[in-house]
Amino acid sequence: MNGELTQVLGAGASGLLLVIVVLAVFMLLRSSIRAVKEYDRLVIFFIGRFSTVRGPGLTFVIPFVESATKVDMREKIIDIPSQTAITKDNASIGIDFLVYYRITDPETSVTKVGDVVDATGKIATTTLRAVIGDIVLDDVLSRRDQINDVLRVKLDETTERWGMKITTVEIREIEPPRAIQDAMNRQMSAERDRRAEVTLAEGEKQAAIARAEGSKQSAILEAEGQKQSQILRAEGEREAQLLTAEGYAKALTAIHERARDVDGKTMALQYMEMLEKVGSSPSTKFVLPMELTSIAQSFVSTMGAGAGAALANTGNGVDAPEPEAVAE
Repeated sequence: MNGELTQVLGAGASGLLLVIVVLAVFMLLRSSIRAVKEYDRLVIFFIGRFSTVRGPGLTFVIPFVESATKVDMREKIIDIPSQTAITKDNASIGIDFLVYYRITDPETSVTKVGDVVDATGKIATTTLRAVIGDIVLDDVLSRRDQINDVLRVKLDETTERWGMKITTVEIREIEPPRAIQDAMNRQMSAERDRRAEVTLAEGEKQAAIARAEGSKQSAILEAEGQKQSQILRAEGEREAQLLTAEGYAKALTAIHERARDVDGKTMALQYMEMLEKVGSSPSTKFVLPMELTSIAQSFVSTMGAGAGAALANTGNGVDAPEPEAVAE
């Protein structure tokens, strides 16, 4: 009876031991077989010495003789909290910024520094104070991009030996002292007032120029209108004079044509009638034509011919007409 009990207990202990061994082997294999992601790398140490870098994919770590440290190769961010820095002109300001980095050499990031992220954060704060200490406050507030570039270059020079690449540094906020903020607000207000005055003066200038241009164009148009009016008036007067001259020329031509048929005696009588009209005028000035001599000769000859004819008629027994009584 005792022998059978001993056999049963021995079989149960053997089965339990077998189960424990199987579980131990399973856990050992599970910890030794690694599935490395695309953005991870395993830094393998063989009995304490660096061996290789494995991944991505499925890899096997030999138990008890190999150890592995996982390194994330993705770009990450270090948030540096607000740091107090003193500018070149002794102004105390608070600055917080972000540092973007990525691991470029997994082996160096593990073997050359204990905690690469913590070390980078510490060196970033000291580098910030050194950079701000060489810049005056106005430049700190207005030259953020240049400060970002300087910080990035200086940090990258330090972290390069740790297998880390600093890709970007961005200052997030700058807090100057309260007194400086008040002075900046007053300066901004004065600058806005100045810009408003300049804009107003520029607008008035442009308006004056526009009014002057309008007056100029109006004067030009008015002068052009007067010019055209004078030209048209002159054209009309010229046409009228031409028509008057043509009419006068046609009248003279008609008179000349009619004067061809008039003899000298008729002309003499016309001149005599004209002289009679001139003599009856109350004016004391007389205008005598240059042809007066020829007219007088023609008149004398005409009168002589008339007297000769009268004498002839008397000789022939014809009674001469009695002269008319002249009124006294």
